[in-house]
Amino acid sequence: MKKFIGYILLTLVLVSCETDSDFFRIEGRFKNFNQGEFFVYSMDGGIYDLDTIKVMDGRFSYETPLNRKATFMLVFPNYSQQPVFGEPGATAKISADASHLKGLKVTGTDENELLTTFRMDVIDMTPPEVLKEVEEFVADNPKTMSALYLINRYFVQGQETDYQLAFKLTDIMLKADSTNVQAQVLHNKLKSLKNTELNQTLPNFSVKDIDDKVVTQNDLKGKLNIISLWASWNYESLNHQKRLRKLQKEYGDDIKLLSICIDARMAECREHSRRDSFLWHNVCDGKMWDTPLVQQLGLSTLPASIVFDKEGKIIGRNLSIKDLEDKVKTIFEN
Repeated sequence: MKKFIGYILLTLVLVSCETDSDFFRIEGRFKNFNQGEFFVYSMDGGIYDLDTIKVMDGRFSYETPLNRKATFMLVFPNYSQQPVFGEPGATAKISADASHLKGLKVTGTDENELLTTFRMDVIDMTPPEVLKEVEEFVADNPKTMSALYLINRYFVQGQETDYQLAFKLTDIMLKADSTNVQAQVLHNKLKSLKNTELNQTLPNFSVKDIDDKVVTQNDLKGKLNIISLWASWNYESLNHQKRLRKLQKEYGDDIKLLSICIDARMAECREHSRRDSFLWHNVCDGKMWDTPLVQQLGLSTLPASIVFDKEGKIIGRNLSIKDLEDKVKTIFEN
């Protein structure tokens, strides 16, 4: 009888382990954040929608099915974002003071601990020093998810993009591991993104907006033109849209706008657009980060933007709203 009970217990343990191996878990504790919520999404297929993580008594837990490595992005109430690398069967543990999220630490897996160490090492460095450290990190850790994230973060998503260097760094990664699918995807994407850097001409496109109207690059022939990326769940990008609305009201048809919403449901995009009077062309196909125009233009952060003149020459990328407003004033006052 004891042997039988032991066998049953062992079977339950094995079944439990097998089930756990199909899931990834994020858990942690915040100081100075007793109750509330924040969001989580994934750009590489970890999850295919925006999820909410509840915080109770300063603690939180989130679990999702996962059958391969993926990157999850946490979006906090102050609109800052933090990557967490997921692996089947693993648990990432987070500890942070909500009043100082730069000091947030992620442990539980080698990948998360590696990036946490890097973040802590560069926390007080100047931007040029950080960029140099990123290059060295990729060279030293070319097979890691952390390396791919840092290439995206610093050389693809920023205001001062450097697609040539990003291409070189992904090449280093692929030489170290030719089976790295995500590095190969970015490597191939960078070949086309070279055409959307500063001083290049905006590529041709044709899309349908939320009112089923066809929009092409030929519809954006104002003295200044702006394509912007936003989501109803991202306050900073919503504020960006409201400031764009103000600029268009001030300068009229001299400014042409096209916005791309990465909401998972077009109805939410349409509701926000009409409620907040975003009356220019808005594109939303429910594919979130996989929206073809988002991919074509290399828009990979929130908010994101491309600014170009009436000839289609790109004169700005991912500008802060203040920098964008300053550029508008400079152009229209000269």
